Amino acid sequence: MGAMTTLLLIGTKKGLWLATSEDRRTWDIRGPEFPMESVSACAVDVRGARPRVLVGSMSQHWGPTVSWSDDLGQTWQDTPGGGVRFPEDAGASVEALWQLAPDTADRPGVVWAGTQPSALWRSDDGGETYSLVQGLWDHPHRPTWAPGFGGQAVHTVLPDPEDDDRVLVAMSTGGVYVTEDRGASWSPSNTGIHAWFFPDTLPEYGQCVHKVARDAGDADTLYAQNHGGVYVSRDRGASWTPSADGLPADFGFPVVAHPHRAGSAFVVPLVADADRRPPGAQLQVWRTDDSGSTWRPTATGLPEDFYAVVLRDAFTSDDQDPAGLYLGGRDGTVYASADEGESWNQVTQHLPDVLCVRAATV
Repeated sequence: MGAMTTLLLIGTKKGLWLATSEDRRTWDIRGPEFPMESVSACAVDVRGARPRVLVGSMSQHWGPTVSWSDDLGQTWQDTPGGGVRFPEDAGASVEALWQLAPDTADRPGVVWAGTQPSALWRSDDGGETYSLVQGLWDHPHRPTWAPGFGGQAVHTVLPDPEDDDRVLVAMSTGGVYVTEDRGASWSPSNTGIHAWFFPDTLPEYGQCVHKVARDAGDADTLYAQNHGGVYVSRDRGASWTPSADGLPADFGFPVVAHPHRAGSAFVVPLVADADRRPPGAQLQVWRTDDSGSTWRPTATGLPEDFYAVVLRDAFTSDDQDPAGLYLGGRDGTVYASADEGESWNQVTQHLPDVLCVRAATV
């Protein structure tokens, strides 16, 4: 492959597809890998000498497994015993893998995993073996973290790029939690985020935060897509301010920060709660370039009469300039933009439900 080959991972309800492109407009696609397994988490770790592809899958027979490939999916290895398993005395079993997140370049080898039920796991060997972050699992709030419509899981893991001791996680439901001591203790960090389904709509915790992303140019700035509401934090999550003014709907699942432009982020609005479809059935990606103060739509090439959902990890970016954006729907279609969302082309269609999408330059 060329030096600027883009690798796109497409995790679906029935396997993983891998797509490659030299121009981010035409694609070669192969798959499925892990047929009949639900692939709800995937990642490309580009910090080493060669890219490592990480996949979290769920077999109805064998249970959840983390697999990895160091040859771009030509061959695969599985983590011992599936990789992510609770200790015998935990009284729980992993139902699904929701997140695989390589840490920063300054922390090579560290990979995080988020699961259902809500638990966080850390690997120090590039994702080959994992240990439970006991401090979050033992949190006194955990017994009251209720499942949302899709389950009860840690779906966002954001290591702080400037502080090795600090990690932020988000879950549905439960909200945002932060550790300042490498996972030994955790504090809720939801001030300002509403939970419209509670009598007290601004509780300390229990919010159904759908996804959190960190601004590329300012580590203090975070973006959150909530179950009702888009929010911005300018103090690393200590407090949150609504920023959905101008959007056609404040519900949605994903939020993606621009990979290297400060103040830029993207969301995919949906009508809540009963419809769960884009407003007017027109699939649109909405962009802010001023940290959520204003938003504008981008839709050229995206379909009308679109009634599917784009899930929280089925929207992502690459690290090129201009940045590429990629999204997949539960109708099995995948779209790519090589110009930061100004125009889109179809990568593929007729796949099973798309659960996660990740991209990297390999």
